[in-house]
Amino acid sequence: MYKENEKYIKCSKKLVCHLIISLLLYLVIGWILRIIFDYYSSKIHTSIMEWFTLRIELIQFLYIIIGFINIFMYYWNKPWKYLNEIINAVEILFKNDSVIKLSEPLKEIESQMNQIKMSYLMADQSMKVAESKKSELVAYIAHDIRTPLTSIIGYLSLIKDMPELTVNKRQEYIEILLAKAMHLEQMVNEFFEITQYNTQKIEINKQEVDLYYLFVQLTDEFYPMLVENGNILKLEINENLYCNIDPEKMTRAFSNLLKNAISYSYSNTEIFISAKICDDKLIIVFKNEGETLSEMELLRIFEKFNRLDKSRASVSNGAGLGLSIAKEIVQLHCGDIVAKSEDGTISFTITIPN
Repeated sequence: MYKENEKYIKCSKKLVCHLIISLLLYLVIGWILRIIFDYYSSKIHTSIMEWFTLRIELIQFLYIIIGFINIFMYYWNKPWKYLNEIINAVEILFKNDSVIKLSEPLKEIESQMNQIKMSYLMADQSMKVAESKKSELVAYIAHDIRTPLTSIIGYLSLIKDMPELTVNKRQEYIEILLAKAMHLEQMVNEFFEITQYNTQKIEINKQEVDLYYLFVQLTDEFYPMLVENGNILKLEINENLYCNIDPEKMTRAFSNLLKNAISYSYSNTEIFISAKICDDKLIIVFKNEGETLSEMELLRIFEKFNRLDKSRASVSNGAGLGLSIAKEIVQLHCGDIVAKSEDGTISFTITIPN
């Protein structure tokens, strides 16, 4: 508020200064004209000159009065002119993309109004993008939930409408139903988790963690999935490698990355996980052999619901949020994750301050 008053006082002083200078300049011009008139009236003796000489005081008085009135009116109307400019600028502030232009004394206000306009346009654009992403989110959720749900309804209808089903067949359908329901639960949990990361301030609880032991546990957990795809997991991690991370959240990120590596690895190939501490930074690399990804695919790989088309038909995959969740967790640790793909290999490099 104080700064605004200071600007107002400064602007008022500037106008008053210009007014005084204009009045003095006008008086000086009048004085010079009077000297010129007196000089010529002494040299030239005509009836017209005598008529002006007799009335010179009145003419001089009218010159001062009319001039002062015009000068005062000019400076009186200036603030109103500025006000009209500002009012017109406010009217177009939120209407179009044109840049606001004001008179020279209002350049500071012009700059501020253009900044407001730019902020509004950016906020409006962000709102449109957010609305588009929301619609996209609803479409993805509807598509992904509908697939397992349709299968569940189909198998339940079979069990209901075919009482003559054998016990073995009924048991087979029930196992399929359970798998579909678990897949649906996994997807709903992923939707809920990514919503939490986007809408809430998630706190991390860092602890000193034995990274080698953590990955050994992770290997055991994913052993059935590795065997099914014919992959071998190789750890290139020194024993007793300790780091400062949130074990629960980072285990979630590592699980997502390992699951992604298995899902997109060629069968009967090796998956490598390496970890080391260098320059007070923890560097973890997940590397597997698989189809080389294009630059466009790499740019979009951490986007929500981003999956290769071939994975969409697979019931073993989630909602395409695994890598997005992993990136959110790494960023919570003030770290970064980068994906690279070349010569039939895909790698994800995590860098976290230790």
